[in-house]
Amino acid sequence: MIRLSLDAVRGLMIEAQGLNYNPQPPAGKDEILAAIRQIHMLQIDSINVVARAPYFVLWSRLGDYKPEWLDELLAEGALFEFWTHAMCLVPIEDYALCLVGSRVIDWQKPQKWIAEHPEVTELVMNRIRDGGEARISDFERSDDLKHDWTNPRDEQRALDMLVHTGDLMVRRRDKFQRVFDLRERVFPASAKLPAVSRSDAHDQFVLNTVKTLGVVKADWISSYYRLKTADASAALKRLIKQDRLLPVAVEGWTAPGYIHPDHLRRVEAAAANHIPRSATTLLSPFDPLIRDEGRIRELFGFDYTIEFYFPASKRKYGYYSLPILHNNRLIGRLDPKAQRKEGIFEVKALHLEPGVETDDALVTQLRQTLRACALWHQTPQVVIRAASDPDLIDLLSD
Repeated sequence: MIRLSLDAVRGLMIEAQGLNYNPQPPAGKDEILAAIRQIHMLQIDSINVVARAPYFVLWSRLGDYKPEWLDELLAEGALFEFWTHAMCLVPIEDYALCLVGSRVIDWQKPQKWIAEHPEVTELVMNRIRDGGEARISDFERSDDLKHDWTNPRDEQRALDMLVHTGDLMVRRRDKFQRVFDLRERVFPASAKLPAVSRSDAHDQFVLNTVKTLGVVKADWISSYYRLKTADASAALKRLIKQDRLLPVAVEGWTAPGYIHPDHLRRVEAAAANHIPRSATTLLSPFDPLIRDEGRIRELFGFDYTIEFYFPASKRKYGYYSLPILHNNRLIGRLDPKAQRKEGIFEVKALHLEPGVETDDALVTQLRQTLRACALWHQTPQVVIRAASDPDLIDLLSD
């Protein structure tokens, strides 16, 4: 059995996530789609103090690219929106898998909700069937109650449930608002998709997870697609028995880790101390590398909690702090805001982890990363307001 150090596991995970140092010319649509296929999903979130989550996750991997190309890939049908671990953009080839294997089917029970709300469901379907694509704003309010994302209108719930059942799909986004249409009009080829069983979908989700994380513990697997632990465990057992996943020994682990056979040569190279190295980059709070707090704490020794849900008085690092990836380590975080009208990329605070040495290489690479991020946001002036190492304020600011 191959034996790996924890350094090797970190490097392999970074490489599998597409975050290894590999300079490229400016990315085009093909590179955007390839990056999404590599990580299998982009979580959608509306916060825009910097670029919204799906766009920022791609920037961390690709550097400069045109964000509108991601919108075009959705409108062109290369991607679709669905609930995997959360609402995400997913490659269209995974549509049949999500329709039968997503945890949202168990959680929200869309068929049951539709059966209990026939009038609003019929209203929504008739409006779109006869009138064409529609947004939630195209439907009149049926009550005078206050609604938000935690308590949506029945019309919004109907739209969501009909997406989960496959009757509707999101055709595109217009100023971030979803535009819905019939599945047969958005994805005509879906009528010819082969049937997929729930267990087959879970097997593929587990294969995808292991491949996109490089090396995994068994108890890390379920969170990527938010599968039930029992479903993920059953799939893992099937895949091991079929030799579709391979065990490895990892320093300090009492149970084996697992790798995808497609990565065998890379794993063997890492075992021989040829370990992939990361780019220096900033990560969205919703980046799949760091989304599982327990996994990142265990593997990288990095405690990360998304703090924008907290009141300001309870925040330690800031409203929307971005972890800093450098030389295969998570070395700190910064709290940014793209002041778009003023052309300023503001860093309200920059915190390095204890023991991180601010040597010339770190300062140079972090400065380059901040400038690249600022330019991509069209806020070319970088301003650091505060830092755990005060010297960094002058070294990194313009």
